[in-house]
Order: sequence, then structure tokens, then C-alpha cells
Amino acid sequence: MATQNRNGNRMNVNVPRPTYWIYGMIAALILGWWIFGERTDAPVTGDWTVVERMVEAGDVEKIQVINRTEAQVYLRREAVERYRRDTVDKRLAHLPERGVQMTFTIGSVDALREDLRAAEQRSGHAVPVVYENRANDWTNVLVSFLPWLVIIGVWFFLMRSMSRGGGAGGGGGIMNVGKARAQVFDKDNARRVTFKDVAGLEEAKVEIMEIVDFLKKADKYKELGAKIPKGALLVGPPGTGKTLLAKAVAGEANVPFLSISGSDFVEMFVGVGASRVRDLFEQAKQKAPCIVFIDEIDAIGRTRGKNAGFSGNDERENTLNQLLTEMDGFQTNTGVIVLAATNRADILDKALMRAGRFDRQIEVGLPDVKEREEIFEVHLRALKLDPALDRSFLARQTPGFSGADIANVCNEAALIAARHDKKEISKEDFLAAIDRIVGGLERRNKIITDEEKRVIAYHEAGHATVSWILENANPLIKVTIIPRGKALGAAWYLPEERQITTREQMMDQLAATLGGRVSEQIHFGHISTGALNDLERTTRQAYAMVAYYGMSDAVGALSFYDSTGQSDMALTKPYSERTAERIDAEARRLVDEALAMAERVLRDHAAGVKELAELLLAREVVFTEDVERIFGRRRKDVERERREAEAAALRREAGAEAEREAARRDDAGPSGDGSPASQPE
Repeated sequence: MATQNRNGNRMNVNVPRPTYWIYGMIAALILGWWIFGERTDAPVTGDWTVVERMVEAGDVEKIQVINRTEAQVYLRREAVERYRRDTVDKRLAHLPERGVQMTFTIGSVDALREDLRAAEQRSGHAVPVVYENRANDWTNVLVSFLPWLVIIGVWFFLMRSMSRGGGAGGGGGIMNVGKARAQVFDKDNARRVTFKDVAGLEEAKVEIMEIVDFLKKADKYKELGAKIPKGALLVGPPGTGKTLLAKAVAGEANVPFLSISGSDFVEMFVGVGASRVRDLFEQAKQKAPCIVFIDEIDAIGRTRGKNAGFSGNDERENTLNQLLTEMDGFQTNTGVIVLAATNRADILDKALMRAGRFDRQIEVGLPDVKEREEIFEVHLRALKLDPALDRSFLARQTPGFSGADIANVCNEAALIAARHDKKEISKEDFLAAIDRIVGGLERRNKIITDEEKRVIAYHEAGHATVSWILENANPLIKVTIIPRGKALGAAWYLPEERQITTREQMMDQLAATLGGRVSEQIHFGHISTGALNDLERTTRQAYAMVAYYGMSDAVGALSFYDSTGQSDMALTKPYSERTAERIDAEARRLVDEALAMAERVLRDHAAGVKELAELLLAREVVFTEDVERIFGRRRKDVERERREAEAAALRREAGAEAEREAARRDDAGPSGDGSPASQPE
């Protein structure tokens, strides 16, 4: 207890509290005595054997059956005193003087009636039996009040949920089901992401930096009458850093960042998606200027009218209509820029892609070799590396890898090094990580017979030989006959990073892919199912060359590829049956031509194929150096080095000529004719 003294200061005064624990102990003792204590008026629990003896002696006044399960025995007054003095059965000493003296449980009423009739015949005394059904009073009360208790409990739960869910995100309240569950990254967040954390994507950064400039210096543009763009769409394959780039925009602009996924708008209740869109933009207006980021916008932005199984009142379409209205409708969203990410821009609705909504479409593609090296630098910061590790080598070994794939390579290399108890991560760990990600885990315990192993070796040797000899095929890095994943063998290539591919390059690639099947047929006289993946790839590529790229004279310069994605529901082909037959014939001709090329190469270099296959059987893994030792240097590499040497010689000659020209100018003097300059008189 707190009180005040004369000076007005508060001071604590200890007041003795009542000893409630003593009262509790007394109440517990009373309750325990009442429940477990000895009671003289409680009936004795017995069985039919004791009752049968009492019936035969004529001491039972009546028997009352309760609910057909329990029997209560009433004894004559003079018999009670006699049984209480019984020294054989000690239980009878506690018989009450009045009321029910004994109870026992019966199995069935019919059995009790038969046993009682037999005992009455032996004793000559009749015992009346009374039947009574009793209901539990507490059960009746519970049944009466249980529905009301349930209703009150549900109402209380709903009221608590409604009062608990206020504010952005709704907190899970039932009245907040229409609230947008967006994650808010405030501008004062200490863990902001900036462009320093985003490696590569230089072109995308240049485009998106303009949005940052709009948010930072909006007045500069408004003075000229310019309007800030409403939105930008980030398009690219998965794992290329679209979400990270959007976060970097918010971090650079130092504005709030509201992030939500397209699937968060989809709900089983009608109208919830549109309500969440409205709530999202209301939150954004309150925090303006800010950035709204919708990840995987194709979940709600798919072209309308394409769902054959839904009506025109589809909930997803209602959500999209509300999004279109909020982005460029009657109301204005000043200072709110919408960023969205998708890897399926071809299926988005045209109304969503028009100017005034998503004004810009920024391509976020796979990184090139230079950008991959920068990404490796970012992900290698936290790793303990071998000082001799070459980052550029890792970038060259990962063509076609996205930023997420490179992060996975770094983590997998660290796991492999730790598994082998290493103190630092070396080049071999990264190569093993790349092999595992590309080809899968090694399966050295897979049961393979010697004959199958020999077939696999010649199959992989065929791939390696054709790819090494043909000029336009991808150069080989490594070939192995160790099973990985579902593959019994594998060959790793280093494809050139080019933007366009010629017909000759594609034909050489087809021949290299079919080299394994041709090698089996040449050396064993039969073919196997091991070339399934090769045949699938060559068939797809051959049809693409004919039907998409126009590389067939018989079909002509036609392309039946639909880059817009508008023909998803098409039930017919966009060409006639005659054209289809011509496409089939041309695809078969291209595959046959590639088979002939591979066979010619393998027969011309049969000795090298055999040597390479035997080396694979002995070592299981063969690298570029071994293939170069067997077949010599690739002609393309020699030609490239020759051109580089000629270019270097030309540069040296041009430099020497420039030096000679500079020397002649110096010797000529200021007059330019080799004579001393005239002096004024």
C-alpha cells in the first residue's frame, strides 16, 4: 500500500494481508472429509452372493432396481443389527440403520429376476422388486444450457476477432478479410537494399534509375508539366533478381515500399480481391510518395475471356478490373508508382500493358559472363575462400545461370567443402557444386554391368568426338560415365554466349547431340534406349528450325511460332495438313543429315573414339586436355588465335606507323617544310 508523508512524498507501508491460505486448507480438509471420509449413512457396496444369503434368510424387505443397472437392497430393522455384528464379513459392520443398506450392480434384469426367484423358492419368503428410472439433474441442466453457451462463446470469439484486427493487413480479423496483406518496408528501415547489393543488370539499372529520379526530384519534372510514370513491369526468367531490383529502387529513392504477391488477392469469397486492391492503394496514398510492388502479377493479370470454365463474372477478372481502375481510372494516385514482376508477360491483359498503366517494360534477362562475375563477387563475400580462386573462371563455367543459381552454387560449394572437413573453399568444390546442380547427385552404387558400362563409354565418346571435331559445336569441358540423377553418363560443354545462331551452327549441334547414338550403332551394331534424351532434344530442335526459324527451303520463310501467347485455346493448327506433312518431312531430313554428319566424323576418327572410350572406362572422367591430346587442337581455336595474332600485328604496325609519323612531324619543325622557321626582322 502506498501513502504520502507530510512532505508529499510517496512511501510504501506494509499492511498485513489476511492469511487466505489457512482458509483454503480448512476448506480443502472439509471437502476431502466429505468426499473420502467415513459416512455411516452411505450404503455398503456388495454383490449378489451376499444378497442371495440375505434373501434365503428372509431378511430382505425389498429390492429397488435403478435404471436397470443398479439394485438397492432394503433390510428388515431387526436384521440390520444382526448383520452389523457379523464378524465374518467386515463390510456389513457399516450398514446404515435406515434407507438403502446395500447396493450392487446387475448385468441384466432378467438374470436378476431368475436368481431372485430361485432364492425365494429356497427360503419361502417373497421379496418385492421395484423398478425406477432416474435422470441426472446435472445432465438435464447441461443439455438445456449447452446451446446457449455455444452461441455465447462463438459470439464472444467473433467480437474479439473483430476488435483485434484493426490496421493494415487486418491482423486476421473476420471483418478485415478485404484488407490487403502487404508487407511494408519503411524508408527508415536500417536494412535497406540499394543498387550496391544488386550485381549485374546494368541496363535494367539505367532504365529504373529514372524512376528513382522521379521520386527524388519530382518537382523538377512537374515544373515542366511532365507526369511521373504510373508503373514499370519487370520481365525476365525466374531467379534473375526482379524482386531484388524493386527493393533496390525503394532503397535508393528512400520511400516506403509496399510488397504483395499476386496470389494474395485471390480468395474464395466473392469481391475480396477487388476489396484488397482498393485497400492496397488506399495505404499507398497515405504513404505517398511510395512504391507498390506486385510480385507474380500474372496470377491476376492474365488475359480476360481466356478461362473457358468460368463465366464473365470470374473473381479473378473482377480483381483485374479493379486494378486497372486504380492504376489509371477516374481517381488519381499522386506519387504512387507501381512496380510488377512476371516471367509470363505474353499472357498479360492488353489493357494492363497499355501506356498510362505500365508505361515501361524493363527486361531483366540472364546475366552474361561479366555480370556473372559481379554476382559471384557479391555471394562470395561471406565465404572463406582459397586465395588462388579465380572469379572469372567460375563465371565462364556457369553459362545460362541466373543470380539465384549462382547463389545456390556458392552455398553448395560451401556445403561440399564442409562435408570434406576443409578449412577453405577451393576451385574443386565449386566445380563439384556446378556438376551436382546441373547433372544431379553422383550415384556410384547404381548397379551397371560391364557391357552396359562399355556401351555408355562409347556413347559419351561419340558425343565428345563429334562436338570436338565439328567447328560450330559447343566446346567440351568434361565427359564422365559416372551416373548422375537419371543419366547414366554426361558430357559438359561450354556454349558460346551469342545472340543469334546460324543454320550451320544448329546443324553441327544436332550432329553432336546424335553422336552418342551413332557411336553405339557403329561399334556394337545395335542401338539402345540410352539416347532417349538426345532424340527428344534433336526432334524438338529440328521442328523448331523448320516451323519457327524458317530454315527449310521446302517450307519456306514461314514461322508458326506465336510469341503473344494468344493461341492457348486454339483447337486447330495454323497451317494445312499438306504443310504439316512437309514440316514432318523436312524435320526428318534435317535429322538424317545430322546423322550422316556424325557418322562421317566418327568413321574418320574411329581410332580416337576407341582411345577416348577406353580412357573413360579406365578413369571414368575425361577432361578437355585429354581430348585435345587425342584429337589435337580444335580448328576453330586455331583460327581464332590466328585472327587474334593478325589483329595484334596490325595494331603493332599501326602503332609503329603512328610513332614514325609523330617523329617526322617533330623533325619537320614549326614551319612544316623541314627548314628553320623565319625570324621577324
